[in-house]
Amino acid sequence: MKPESLAVSQQSSALLARGRTAEIYAWGNGRVLKLFFDWCPESWARQEARVTRAVHAAGLPVPAVEDMIEVDGRTGIVFERVAGRSMVQELLARPWQLYRIASTLAELHAAMHKCEVPGLPSFSAALERRVRGLDGLPDATKETVLRLLDRLPEGNAVCHGDFHPDNVLLTERGPVILDWMTATEGNPLGDVARTSLILLMGGPPPGQRGGWLLRQASLLADRIYLRRYFALRPGSREQLARWLIPVAAARLEEEIPGEREKLLAIIQTGVAKLQR
Repeated sequence: MKPESLAVSQQSSALLARGRTAEIYAWGNGRVLKLFFDWCPESWARQEARVTRAVHAAGLPVPAVEDMIEVDGRTGIVFERVAGRSMVQELLARPWQLYRIASTLAELHAAMHKCEVPGLPSFSAALERRVRGLDGLPDATKETVLRLLDRLPEGNAVCHGDFHPDNVLLTERGPVILDWMTATEGNPLGDVARTSLILLMGGPPPGQRGGWLLRQASLLADRIYLRRYFALRPGSREQLARWLIPVAAARLEEEIPGEREKLLAIIQTGVAKLQR
């Protein structure tokens, strides 16, 4: 069944934010619309709505899904509107709160990884597909990464897939986690590796407001986040280092400006250590 079709003019709407796959609009009273760009498959929106409903029912702090609609030919999800600012916005406004913010990020992630939601896609299988599809990685390195991934243990924890400070809102009711489109089930350390990698990449692209501060803060936040996470959940830095290799390889697919050389260095250094 197709989502209900509307036009933007049918609602009082104001653009609140724009990301790589969607725009966020105010949408009536107490609601927001996540409107995917027209190049995004409708299945992406349906998957995010389904997963968000499931993790909301499991008790995780996420916005409630109210509806799926079509607006000007684009698929959208209507969520409850949650008032607050992201961890990144909080850090820019109050940089002395870095320790608290990074620790809270770890605590949220640890709590998420205690949850199981049957029926989610496999984290490891998603990584394997992305690595196999890479063109810019030498074949020998690609095969080494795939062999490593095959030996890494599976899991059944909820994995967000893109858990970072800009996807957490700080609200009066506590932190709220956004953007569940890439959620899977798998080994929590793979999800931790993804978050750590995002922090290691050092913040926003050059030219964005607060870029220098966020790049420096991200590196320190990574250390605080990992220390706090491993105080709450089992695992070791050595195990994490193994997950970081295929996670970094998969991120190459995203072609984020300024990251390619850093990611290749992480992959090559990790592979070299394993072959000693």
